[in-house]
Amino acid sequence: MRGTKGDGSFVAVKILVAGGFGAGKTTLVGAVSEIRPLRTEERLSAAGRPVDDTHGVEGKTTTTVAMDFGRIDIREGLAVYLFGTPGQDRFWFVWDELAQGALGAVVLADTRRLEDCFPSVDYFERRGIPFVVAVNCFEGAQLYPADQVRDALDLGAHVPVVLCDARERDSVKEVLVHVVELALTERESVYS
Repeated sequence: MRGTKGDGSFVAVKILVAGGFGAGKTTLVGAVSEIRPLRTEERLSAAGRPVDDTHGVEGKTTTTVAMDFGRIDIREGLAVYLFGTPGQDRFWFVWDELAQGALGAVVLADTRRLEDCFPSVDYFERRGIPFVVAVNCFEGAQLYPADQVRDALDLGAHVPVVLCDARERDSVKEVLVHVVELALTERESVYS
């Protein structure tokens, strides 16, 4: 994405944040955004109970129904736009629109519900969008080494797996640096 800002050039980088229901996507976007994040959360309803699997996240009372949006200014003329995707199957129709123009993505993983990552991993692999798996270290959840998570998700060696705390700004920044570095490395290999 390009535009103008003050003296001339402006570049915006788009990164998606995906993962299963309750993995911490809204929290991650909010932890790092320098603007008040846009959130499209709604309360979980009785109508959604048959389709919303809250096993492992029983305390969750809201869900993202369209997207989360945040922004980080890296330096004058360079911004990162974060788009958090909805986690439930019934809202996935939004993903194709959100993915347009994305430089890369974060697949946020919760080891208590690791299988919820498979649809996100499959989505980005099929579309050739570089992604990093960020394991959100929830209190009380068992921690696993990155290699065990990689094996469990059947990821190639080129996909970074990092541990993070989606509530902590510095931790989230490190994850985003991994995404940008990966995307730039993959782009360079295509053009060399």
